[in-house]
Amino acid sequence: MSDDIPSILKEAEAKMAKSIEVTKEEFSSIRTGRASAAMFQGITVEYYGTPTPLNQIASLQFPEARTVIVTPYDKTAMADVETALRDSDLGVNPTNNGDNLRVVLPALTEERRKDYIKLARTKAEDGRIAVRGSRAHAKKAIEKLVKDKEIGEDEGTRAEKDLEATTKKHIELVDAALEAKETELATV
Repeated sequence: MSDDIPSILKEAEAKMAKSIEVTKEEFSSIRTGRASAAMFQGITVEYYGTPTPLNQIASLQFPEARTVIVTPYDKTAMADVETALRDSDLGVNPTNNGDNLRVVLPALTEERRKDYIKLARTKAEDGRIAVRGSRAHAKKAIEKLVKDKEIGEDEGTRAEKDLEATTKKHIELVDAALEAKETELATV
């Protein structure tokens, strides 16, 4: 076997694994019935004129399943943090008690759950597309090796079978992550 084949397959598998990782991160940002730090990752606060991630200027505590206590490190940023939370897509209205902000996440309606499941399915399909893109890139590289006569056709065919098995495994991982997220979203 050519030295190029293992490196092509290894690179494809690494890219596919990264696609799975990104898909799972995307899933973690989809809200379920419980509050989590991942839900707040995309929120930025206008802090002294600079968009700053919320987790860099405030601490988050989760005393109950649907309650979050947001405590800004700098009390002068309280109003900016409150505005950022209110304007976020979480659909929350924080309560300011002077020291921190109490955010109570509304219970998910059946309709909202269905919307989140659709969103999860879209993100899963994006993950599958990324995995297939990695496969296509690797397949082209293998075909080029065969065309340039650096490897034989049998070797190329074997490498493509290995690539297909790797692709199938990663697509199944995306599907399993989606199934887990759907179950989590459907659970009241």
